[in-house]
Amino acid sequence: MQFWPRKRAKRSFPRMRHWTKNIPMNIQGFIGYKAGMTHMIVRDNSPHTLYKNRDVAIPVTIIECPPLKPLSLRFYKKPYTSLILTSEIFSKKLTKEIKKYIKLPKKEEKEPENFDEIRLVVHTQPYLTGIGQKKPEILEIAISGENNAERLNYAKNILEKDIQLHDIFKEQKYFDVHSITKGKGFQGTVKRFGVKVRQHKAEKTKRGIGSLGSWHPNKVLYTVPQSGKMGYHQRTEYNKLNLLMESNPKKINPKSGFLHYGLIKNEYIILKGSIPGPPKRTVILTPNRRKKQPSELEIKSINLDSKQ
Repeated sequence: MQFWPRKRAKRSFPRMRHWTKNIPMNIQGFIGYKAGMTHMIVRDNSPHTLYKNRDVAIPVTIIECPPLKPLSLRFYKKPYTSLILTSEIFSKKLTKEIKKYIKLPKKEEKEPENFDEIRLVVHTQPYLTGIGQKKPEILEIAISGENNAERLNYAKNILEKDIQLHDIFKEQKYFDVHSITKGKGFQGTVKRFGVKVRQHKAEKTKRGIGSLGSWHPNKVLYTVPQSGKMGYHQRTEYNKLNLLMESNPKKINPKSGFLHYGLIKNEYIILKGSIPGPPKRTVILTPNRRKKQPSELEIKSINLDSKQ
């Protein structure tokens, strides 16, 4: 019951409810696409590790991060506990691709004098990648800063520009990764909840539970394992180590491309370990909320063999 309810996501990219606080002036997230995995040979120079000054092989995940396009600025008032949208200013350099999927207002709204929160709305450019997707994702991202005046000046400066990954996260060592897991379809209780397979003499069924519950009270509790749809859940993995942030795809592309993805064409980031979701899944990167001492890993080589 660590994850409950096991609710399936409504869309293929995460819904952000909270943003990291008390970080320098910046936007607090970036959107990328999971390309695949490979492995690296690294030298572990951390002082208190078991593999100090030794070469070790570690699994890594590659995320392609094409530039984001700002869409609008949203101004909010917070009279009580929730935010209320008061005004929205759209960018004057909107692409023709995004105009197909949104309806622009006829009148331009003015910048309000007083507001409690400001957010930047951005959209992705999947047509710059090879995933075959045309419709961009639209996401509202928080802006960090000491006061509203600084946030507003920062937002106005980037409203008409493309947002690159290396401009936002220059020295970020750890990221929190938000993604939607792979969908498994309709599954039974053994795979879905880890119920023990019963012996062959069991009554009625082997791959099922023995009872739905007691006669009194005569109802089935929500904690009773039952068959149902599995996977396609929103998950967050904390403190994924940033090993490399590069804009030259030739350093990472295998000869035949990544399996079920193809070739990387834009800036990319390499994170240690795995992340939720299949290839081509939309991933949101945010600064880490749980502070951690960075590991000192020196990259020796990257495996570029085909995964076919």
